[in-house]
Amino acid sequence: MRALLTGVITATLLLLNTLILIGPMMLIALLKLILPGKPLRNACSRGVMWIAETWAEICKSIFALMTPVHWDIRGGEALRRDTSYLVVSNHQSWVDIPALVQAFNRKTPYFKFFLKKELIWVPLLGLAFWALDYPFMKRYPKSVLKKKPHLLGKDLEITRAACEKFRDMPVTIVNYLEGTRFTPEKQARQKSPYQYLLKPKAGGVAFVLAALGEQIDALLDVTVVYETDTPPGFADLICGRVHRVIVDIRTLPLDPALWQGDYENDPAFRVVMQRWVGDLWAKKDQRIRELKAEAEAEAEAEAQTDQR
Repeated sequence: MRALLTGVITATLLLLNTLILIGPMMLIALLKLILPGKPLRNACSRGVMWIAETWAEICKSIFALMTPVHWDIRGGEALRRDTSYLVVSNHQSWVDIPALVQAFNRKTPYFKFFLKKELIWVPLLGLAFWALDYPFMKRYPKSVLKKKPHLLGKDLEITRAACEKFRDMPVTIVNYLEGTRFTPEKQARQKSPYQYLLKPKAGGVAFVLAALGEQIDALLDVTVVYETDTPPGFADLICGRVHRVIVDIRTLPLDPALWQGDYENDPAFRVVMQRWVGDLWAKKDQRIRELKAEAEAEAEAEAQTDQR
Protein backbone atom coordinates (compact mmCIF):
# COMPACT_ATOMS: atom_id res chain seq x y z
CA MET A 1 0.00 0.00 0.00
CA ARG A 2 2.86 2.37 0.78
CA ALA A 3 4.37 1.84 -2.69
CA LEU A 4 0.97 2.33 -4.32
CA LEU A 5 0.36 5.56 -2.39
CA THR A 6 3.83 6.82 -3.32
CA GLY A 7 3.12 6.06 -6.97
CA VAL A 8 -0.25 7.84 -6.98
CA ILE A 9 1.14 10.99 -5.31
CA THR A 10 4.25 11.04 -7.53
CA ALA A 11 2.20 10.56 -10.72
CA THR A 12 -0.22 13.31 -9.65
CA LEU A 13 2.61 15.76 -8.99
CA LEU A 14 4.26 14.95 -12.34
CA LEU A 15 0.93 15.42 -14.15
CA LEU A 16 0.25 18.76 -12.41
CA ASN A 17 3.73 19.95 -13.32
CA THR A 18 3.06 19.06 -16.97
CA LEU A 19 -0.42 20.62 -17.12
CA ILE A 20 0.72 23.87 -15.49
CA LEU A 21 3.74 24.43 -17.73
CA ILE A 22 2.42 23.21 -21.07
CA GLY A 23 0.10 26.25 -21.35
CA PRO A 24 2.89 28.89 -21.29
CA MET A 25 4.96 26.67 -23.58
CA MET A 26 2.18 26.53 -26.18
CA LEU A 27 1.62 30.29 -25.96
CA ILE A 28 5.28 31.06 -26.66
CA ALA A 29 5.38 28.45 -29.43
CA LEU A 30 2.36 30.06 -31.12
CA LEU A 31 3.99 33.48 -30.81
CA LYS A 32 7.00 32.05 -32.61
CA LEU A 33 4.73 31.20 -35.56
CA ILE A 34 3.36 34.72 -35.95
CA LEU A 35 6.19 37.03 -34.84
CA PRO A 36 8.24 38.56 -37.66
CA GLY A 37 12.02 38.34 -37.79
CA LYS A 38 14.50 35.65 -36.88
CA PRO A 39 15.73 37.30 -33.64
CA LEU A 40 12.20 37.29 -32.15
CA ARG A 41 11.59 33.69 -33.20
CA ASN A 42 14.93 32.63 -31.71
CA ALA A 43 14.00 34.40 -28.47
CA CYS A 44 10.75 32.39 -28.42
CA SER A 45 12.71 29.17 -28.97
CA ARG A 46 14.90 30.01 -25.99
CA GLY A 47 11.77 30.73 -23.94
CA VAL A 48 10.30 27.33 -24.81
CA MET A 49 13.59 25.65 -23.85
CA TRP A 50 13.65 27.48 -20.52
CA ILE A 51 10.15 26.21 -19.71
CA ALA A 52 11.14 22.64 -20.69
CA GLU A 53 14.22 22.81 -18.49
CA THR A 54 12.14 24.21 -15.63
CA TRP A 55 9.66 21.34 -16.07
CA ALA A 56 12.56 18.86 -15.97
CA GLU A 57 14.05 20.45 -12.82
CA ILE A 58 10.68 20.24 -11.06
CA CYS A 59 10.39 16.56 -12.10
CA LYS A 60 13.84 15.98 -10.60
CA SER A 61 12.69 17.63 -7.36
CA ILE A 62 9.55 15.45 -7.29
CA PHE A 63 11.63 12.28 -7.65
CA ALA A 64 14.04 13.50 -4.94
CA LEU A 65 11.13 14.25 -2.58
CA MET A 66 9.01 11.15 -3.19
CA THR A 67 11.40 8.32 -4.09
CA PRO A 68 14.63 6.85 -2.63
CA VAL A 69 16.43 6.54 -5.98
CA HIS A 70 20.13 7.52 -6.06
CA TRP A 71 21.20 8.78 -9.47
CA ASP A 72 24.88 7.84 -9.73
CA ILE A 73 26.05 10.21 -12.50
CA ARG A 74 29.64 9.68 -13.66
CA GLY A 75 31.76 11.60 -16.15
CA GLY A 76 29.54 14.66 -16.66
CA GLU A 77 31.74 17.22 -14.93
CA ALA A 78 32.98 18.94 -18.12
CA LEU A 79 29.60 19.24 -19.89
CA ARG A 80 28.75 22.67 -21.32
CA ARG A 81 25.56 24.45 -22.29
CA ASP A 82 27.19 26.25 -25.24
CA THR A 83 28.27 23.04 -27.00
CA SER A 84 26.35 20.74 -29.36
CA TYR A 85 26.40 17.02 -28.55
CA LEU A 86 25.30 13.73 -30.03
CA VAL A 87 24.23 11.31 -27.26
CA VAL A 88 24.22 7.57 -27.94
CA SER A 89 22.92 5.29 -25.18
CA ASN A 90 21.79 1.76 -24.48
CA HIS A 91 18.03 1.46 -24.04
CA GLN A 92 16.34 -0.86 -21.52
CA SER A 93 13.39 0.93 -19.92
CA TRP A 94 11.25 4.07 -19.81
CA VAL A 95 13.37 4.95 -16.75
CA ASP A 96 16.17 5.71 -19.24
CA ILE A 97 14.48 9.04 -20.03
CA PRO A 98 14.41 10.35 -16.41
CA ALA A 99 18.01 9.12 -16.16
CA LEU A 100 18.99 11.36 -19.09
CA VAL A 101 17.09 14.27 -17.51
CA GLN A 102 19.05 13.77 -14.28
CA ALA A 103 22.36 13.62 -16.15
CA PHE A 104 21.95 16.44 -18.66
CA ASN A 105 19.26 18.96 -17.73
CA ARG A 106 20.79 22.45 -17.43
CA LYS A 107 24.24 20.96 -18.01
CA THR A 108 23.91 20.67 -21.80
CA PRO A 109 21.44 22.18 -24.28
CA TYR A 110 18.00 20.63 -23.76
CA PHE A 111 18.08 17.27 -25.52
CA LYS A 112 16.02 16.37 -28.57
CA PHE A 113 15.05 13.11 -30.21
CA PHE A 114 14.46 12.37 -33.88
CA LEU A 115 10.82 11.26 -33.86
CA LYS A 116 8.48 9.47 -36.23
CA LYS A 117 6.16 11.97 -37.89
CA GLU A 118 3.09 10.14 -36.51
CA LEU A 119 4.04 11.06 -32.91
CA ILE A 120 2.96 14.67 -33.45
CA TRP A 121 -0.65 13.43 -32.98
CA VAL A 122 -0.04 12.04 -29.45
CA PRO A 123 -2.17 14.11 -26.99
CA LEU A 124 -0.16 16.76 -25.06
CA LEU A 125 3.18 15.14 -25.89
CA GLY A 126 2.82 15.81 -29.61
CA LEU A 127 2.21 19.51 -28.92
CA ALA A 128 5.22 19.63 -26.60
CA PHE A 129 7.43 17.92 -29.20
CA TRP A 130 6.30 20.43 -31.81
CA ALA A 131 6.88 23.40 -29.48
CA LEU A 132 10.38 22.12 -28.67
CA ASP A 133 11.27 21.85 -32.38
CA TYR A 134 11.87 18.10 -32.21
CA PRO A 135 12.73 16.90 -35.74
CA PHE A 136 9.93 14.74 -37.16
CA MET A 137 11.31 12.16 -39.57
CA LYS A 138 9.51 10.64 -42.52
CA ARG A 139 11.34 7.47 -43.46
CA TYR A 140 10.38 5.70 -46.69
CA PRO A 141 10.54 1.85 -46.64
CA LYS A 142 12.68 0.16 -49.30
CA SER A 143 9.52 -1.26 -50.88
CA VAL A 144 8.20 2.28 -51.43
CA LEU A 145 11.55 3.51 -52.79
CA LYS A 146 11.62 0.69 -55.33
CA LYS A 147 8.24 1.76 -56.69
CA LYS A 148 8.98 5.49 -56.38
CA PRO A 149 12.75 6.03 -56.88
CA HIS A 150 12.25 9.81 -57.04
CA LEU A 151 11.70 9.71 -53.25
CA LEU A 152 15.27 8.47 -52.67
CA GLY A 153 17.02 10.95 -50.38
CA LYS A 154 13.81 12.88 -49.61
CA ASP A 155 13.80 11.70 -45.98
CA LEU A 156 17.26 13.19 -45.47
CA GLU A 157 16.21 16.43 -47.17
CA ILE A 158 13.20 16.70 -44.81
CA THR A 159 15.39 16.09 -41.76
CA ARG A 160 18.04 18.56 -42.85
CA ALA A 161 15.33 21.19 -43.34
CA ALA A 162 13.95 20.44 -39.87
CA CYS A 163 17.44 20.77 -38.40
CA GLU A 164 18.00 24.21 -39.95
CA LYS A 165 16.33 25.75 -36.86
CA PHE A 166 19.21 24.36 -34.75
CA ARG A 167 21.81 26.35 -36.66
CA ASP A 168 21.44 29.40 -34.41
CA MET A 169 21.74 27.63 -31.06
CA PRO A 170 23.50 24.63 -29.49
CA VAL A 171 21.62 21.34 -29.40
CA THR A 172 21.86 17.89 -27.81
CA ILE A 173 20.56 15.08 -30.04
CA VAL A 174 19.80 11.70 -28.46
CA ASN A 175 19.97 8.53 -30.55
CA TYR A 176 19.21 5.00 -29.31
CA LEU A 177 21.25 2.84 -31.67
CA GLU A 178 19.41 -0.37 -30.78
CA GLY A 179 16.17 1.14 -32.06
CA THR A 180 14.10 -0.51 -29.32
CA ARG A 181 14.30 -1.44 -25.65
CA PHE A 182 16.51 -4.37 -24.71
CA THR A 183 14.87 -7.64 -23.61
CA PRO A 184 16.42 -11.13 -23.41
CA GLU A 185 13.79 -12.31 -25.91
CA LYS A 186 14.82 -9.70 -28.49
CA GLN A 187 18.48 -10.48 -27.81
CA ALA A 188 17.93 -14.19 -28.49
CA ARG A 189 15.82 -13.49 -31.59
CA GLN A 190 18.54 -11.25 -33.02
CA LYS A 191 21.34 -13.64 -32.01
CA SER A 192 23.08 -10.55 -30.68
CA PRO A 193 26.84 -11.02 -30.16
CA TYR A 194 26.64 -8.78 -27.06
CA GLN A 195 25.89 -9.91 -23.52
CA TYR A 196 23.88 -6.85 -22.46
CA LEU A 197 22.95 -5.15 -25.74
CA LEU A 198 20.96 -5.63 -28.90
CA LYS A 199 22.62 -5.19 -32.28
CA PRO A 200 23.13 -1.47 -33.04
CA LYS A 201 21.72 0.09 -36.18
CA ALA A 202 24.34 2.20 -37.92
CA GLY A 203 21.82 3.74 -40.32
CA GLY A 204 20.15 5.85 -37.63
CA VAL A 205 23.32 7.50 -36.37
CA ALA A 206 24.55 7.94 -39.96
CA PHE A 207 21.27 9.72 -40.73
CA VAL A 208 21.74 12.08 -37.75
CA LEU A 209 25.37 12.83 -38.60
CA ALA A 210 24.51 13.48 -42.25
CA ALA A 211 21.96 16.08 -41.15
CA LEU A 212 23.86 17.72 -38.28
CA GLY A 213 27.45 16.48 -38.32
CA GLU A 214 29.18 19.80 -38.90
CA GLN A 215 27.39 21.37 -35.93
CA ILE A 216 28.08 18.57 -33.40
CA ASP A 217 31.19 19.14 -31.29
CA ALA A 218 31.43 15.84 -29.41
CA LEU A 219 29.88 12.42 -28.87
CA LEU A 220 28.50 11.57 -25.42
CA ASP A 221 28.64 7.79 -25.04
CA VAL A 222 26.10 7.09 -22.26
CA THR A 223 25.75 3.76 -20.47
CA VAL A 224 22.77 3.27 -18.14
CA VAL A 225 22.98 0.41 -15.63
CA TYR A 226 20.34 -0.70 -13.10
CA GLU A 227 20.91 -2.55 -9.83
CA THR A 228 18.64 -5.45 -10.85
CA ASP A 229 19.02 -7.90 -13.74
CA THR A 230 15.51 -7.01 -14.92
CA PRO A 231 15.34 -3.27 -15.76
CA PRO A 232 12.71 -1.42 -13.70
CA GLY A 233 9.66 0.11 -15.35
CA PHE A 234 8.40 3.66 -14.93
CA ALA A 235 5.81 2.39 -12.41
CA ASP A 236 8.65 0.97 -10.31
CA LEU A 237 10.35 4.37 -10.36
CA ILE A 238 7.35 6.43 -9.24
CA CYS A 239 6.39 3.82 -6.61
CA GLY A 240 9.82 4.07 -5.00
CA ARG A 241 11.04 0.59 -5.94
CA VAL A 242 14.19 1.82 -7.73
CA HIS A 243 17.13 2.52 -5.41
CA ARG A 244 20.11 3.17 -7.68
CA VAL A 245 20.70 4.04 -11.33
CA ILE A 246 24.22 4.40 -12.75
CA VAL A 247 24.61 6.84 -15.67
CA ASP A 248 28.14 6.59 -17.06
CA ILE A 249 29.18 9.32 -19.54
CA ARG A 250 32.23 9.27 -21.83
CA THR A 251 32.95 12.34 -23.97
CA LEU A 252 34.51 11.31 -27.30
CA PRO A 253 35.62 13.27 -30.38
CA LEU A 254 33.85 12.76 -33.69
CA ASP A 255 35.80 12.16 -36.89
CA PRO A 256 34.47 14.47 -39.66
CA ALA A 257 34.76 11.53 -42.05
CA LEU A 258 31.70 10.03 -40.33
CA TRP A 259 29.32 12.50 -42.01
CA GLN A 260 31.07 12.98 -45.34
CA GLY A 261 29.75 9.87 -47.07
CA ASP A 262 26.46 8.52 -48.36
CA TYR A 263 25.35 5.67 -46.09
CA GLU A 264 22.44 4.58 -48.28
CA ASN A 265 24.26 4.52 -51.62
CA ASP A 266 27.97 4.00 -50.81
CA PRO A 267 28.74 0.41 -49.67
CA ALA A 268 32.32 1.30 -48.62
CA PHE A 269 31.12 4.15 -46.40
CA ARG A 270 28.41 1.89 -44.98
CA VAL A 271 31.11 -0.58 -43.89
CA VAL A 272 33.09 2.23 -42.22
CA MET A 273 30.03 3.36 -40.23
CA GLN A 274 29.09 -0.19 -39.24
CA ARG A 275 32.62 -0.90 -38.01
CA TRP A 276 32.67 2.34 -36.00
CA VAL A 277 29.30 1.58 -34.40
CA GLY A 278 30.30 -2.06 -33.76
CA ASP A 279 33.48 -0.99 -31.98
CA LEU A 280 31.53 1.53 -29.89
CA TRP A 281 29.01 -1.15 -28.92
CA ALA A 282 31.64 -3.77 -28.04
CA LYS A 283 33.27 -1.28 -25.65
CA LYS A 284 29.84 -0.40 -24.18
CA ASP A 285 29.08 -4.08 -23.55
CA GLN A 286 32.36 -4.41 -21.67
CA ARG A 287 31.62 -1.21 -19.73
CA ILE A 288 28.23 -2.55 -18.64
CA ARG A 289 29.94 -5.76 -17.47
CA GLU A 290 32.39 -3.71 -15.37
CA LEU A 291 29.71 -1.46 -13.88
CA LYS A 292 27.47 -4.40 -12.97
CA ALA A 293 30.37 -6.20 -11.28
CA GLU A 294 31.21 -3.04 -9.34
CA ALA A 295 27.58 -2.55 -8.27
CA GLU A 296 27.28 -6.18 -7.15
CA ALA A 297 30.49 -5.90 -5.10
CA GLU A 298 29.25 -2.73 -3.43
CA ALA A 299 25.86 -4.31 -2.65
CA GLU A 300 27.57 -7.36 -1.13
CA ALA A 301 29.83 -5.13 1.00
CA GLU A 302 26.79 -3.15 2.23
CA ALA A 303 24.95 -6.38 3.11
CA GLN A 304 27.93 -7.63 5.13
CA THR A 305 28.13 -4.30 6.94
CA ASP A 306 24.41 -4.46 7.81
CA GLN A 307 24.84 -8.00 9.20
CA ARG A 308 27.55 -6.79 11.54
